[in-house]
Amino acid sequence: MRPKVIAGNWKMHHGPSATRRFFSRFFSEFSPRFEGAEPTILIFPPAISLPAAAESRGGRPEIGLGIQNIHWESKGALTGEHSASMALAAGARFALVGHSERRHVFGETDAQVELKVAAAIRESLTPVVCVGETLDERRGGQVEEVIVRQLDAALLGVPEGAKKPILVAYEPVWAIGTGETATTDDVAEAHGILRRRLTEVRSDGFAQGVAILYGGSVKPGNAADLLAVADVDGVLVGAASLDPESFARIAESG
Repeated sequence: MRPKVIAGNWKMHHGPSATRRFFSRFFSEFSPRFEGAEPTILIFPPAISLPAAAESRGGRPEIGLGIQNIHWESKGALTGEHSASMALAAGARFALVGHSERRHVFGETDAQVELKVAAAIRESLTPVVCVGETLDERRGGQVEEVIVRQLDAALLGVPEGAKKPILVAYEPVWAIGTGETATTDDVAEAHGILRRRLTEVRSDGFAQGVAILYGGSVKPGNAADLLAVADVDGVLVGAASLDPESFARIAESG
């Protein structure tokens, strides 16, 4: 059994002071159900807040931190970017790659996702690879085509034999920040496609070791139902992760 992973993407919210307040309130609300060596709660603050988050999480092993975006180069004249090694030094152990906002707002391509996945793994960060279709693509019957293409590109950046190389997050673009949530049947279908593709491209052992999260208007009222769906190993939470009480309720659903 893969433990459920509850991830919160804060996007462009919570500076350092707000981050410290969040953790203080979250720890007063949240009682972990699983205690082990691997993080089951992941938080992706803005890069400027990573040191504050690292300081505030203390030594709690169930909490992991990540960066929302990395560049594939290790250094250079790339104003505003952060390398994987910089993120690691700031306290991150995970990196979001290919989030829908990076793809659709900033024009990130599948080829760039491959490079970022490779860079993250090279620097000992675990990539959380986001895949998902737009509403037009769903209406056009292209769900499998789109998410398989995006997944395949990411897997090109994963070297053979990499240990615990990636997590995958299925986030239908039309359900992010809209209040719309994919039905449990929609989620089961997409996650099943992704699990099968992981097996086809690598192996069943590899596929079974990859946690696949669902992201898209996850909130306390629907988290438990989503987490009960076949092949859903966790959730990637946006707006509801900004409030410590709300995020605690979702975390306890796992």
